Amino acid sequence: MTVGSEMTNDETQITNVVEDDLLWERWRCEVDKGQGKERIDKYLAEHMTNTSRNRIQTAADAGNVWVNGSPVASNYRIKPGDIIQVLLDHEPHDFTITPENIPLHIVYEDDDLMVINKPAGLVVHPGHGNYDHTLLHALAWHFKVQSDKGQGTIDINNPDIGLVHRIDKDTSGLLLVAKTPEAKAHLAKQFFDHTTERTYNALVWGTFKEDSGTIEGALARDNRDRTIYKVWDLEECPQAKEAVTHWRVLERFMYVTLVECRLETGRTHQIRVHMKHIGHPVYGDAVYGKAEKDIQGQCLHAKKIGFVHPVTGEYLEFDSPLPDYFTEILRKCR
Repeated sequence: MTVGSEMTNDETQITNVVEDDLLWERWRCEVDKGQGKERIDKYLAEHMTNTSRNRIQTAADAGNVWVNGSPVASNYRIKPGDIIQVLLDHEPHDFTITPENIPLHIVYEDDDLMVINKPAGLVVHPGHGNYDHTLLHALAWHFKVQSDKGQGTIDINNPDIGLVHRIDKDTSGLLLVAKTPEAKAHLAKQFFDHTTERTYNALVWGTFKEDSGTIEGALARDNRDRTIYKVWDLEECPQAKEAVTHWRVLERFMYVTLVECRLETGRTHQIRVHMKHIGHPVYGDAVYGKAEKDIQGQCLHAKKIGFVHPVTGEYLEFDSPLPDYFTEILRKCR
């Protein structure tokens, strides 16, 4: 394998720029002649440092993993002579997490995991334009305080621990954090197998004739705007991921409806895109609907989460109240 550049936290040099698509090359290799066919996400996880298979799959979903000059899905099977590139749509940046004293609302914590109630407006992890002041920086501070008290050392920069799933910046609610590699692997498998229970409350535009229903629509990035997602026909976009959202009406108002959404799958922006797709965008969603003057953010809250504890085997379920801004809007609606 011939390697051109390595995707590490401390790299700052731009190895190559693909001018036509404004993509920066961060890593390149040519597959050895003796290499057998293997999924590209597995291959890259074995050959790249400071990353994980999950991150590689996310990069492939975003169109950032290319083979022989074209983007490929994470299940693409490499063959000898393939030229693999990992490309970014922004200049490289050091994403090393340093502790920041940001308050955390911890709902539950033990030696293996944490459940956190995230406020709307807090970015979960660093990314382009959000290099600090994130939930991960808050976790780094929390773990540092625990370490100073002799309660063990946890490195949030280790990809084998930390967030098991994510919610959007302007979505509030419950998040699951793993404190050990074993816990993360166990919990991640539950998410992969769709055995977790996750319900959201959403205030959406419009009224529903039915009391409940299911939205099925594969999701992938919109070719016209890579920052957003859309529902695709799988024949048109084979790399789109199947997504299923079950909804039921909780309360009807004149112009808006309060619904509960239960996720069967957990794709990026899933509820927001699915609700827009059926003509009911989330109230206050400036990306898939429109911004509202009476709210800075959107009325979408990750209310409940249930899962099997990775060590004790006990089923745990947590519920969280709607944030104040959400309840105030509901009060006005009523």
